[in-house]
Formats: sequence, structure tokens, C-alpha cells
Amino acid sequence: MRMRAMVTCVYGDGSTARAVAAALSPDNFQAPKGIRVLTKRRGKRVITDVEMDGRIETLLATLDDLLAYASTAESML
Repeated sequence: MRMRAMVTCVYGDGSTARAVAAALSPDNFQAPKGIRVLTKRRGKRVITDVEMDGRIETLLATLDDLLAYASTAESML
């Protein structure tokens, strides 16, 4: 089944959003085969789009990982 999810996080300023987006960007290139992850910054927002073929459990695990990475980046700032 083809699935897609979009996660948007809004920050207080553009520099925080830029730092979080940069921390998440390596995932754009390291996603497992069949999973596409694209993170971009738009002003104070960090938007990550996840697209994949597979099971819903895999999508949920991917989103859980993404949010954990974002949380780690936020705590480092």
C-alpha cells in the first residue's frame, strides 16, 4: 500500500527552525529502500514529508523516529 505523511513543526524563530531542519536533513539521504523522506524549512516551520510503500507499522515507526530526532535536536539548542 502506498502511504504518505507530512509532519510540520513550528518554532519561535527561523534560526531554530533552520537548525532543526539541518539536523533532520541527513535522513533525506539515508532512508531505507522504498521510503522517501524529505525535510525542508519554510520560515519558522520545519516540514517533513514521508512517502513509502509497505505496512502502516513501518510508517508509524519512521514517524516516531523522526519526532525523536527532532526532539533531540530541540534539546541541544
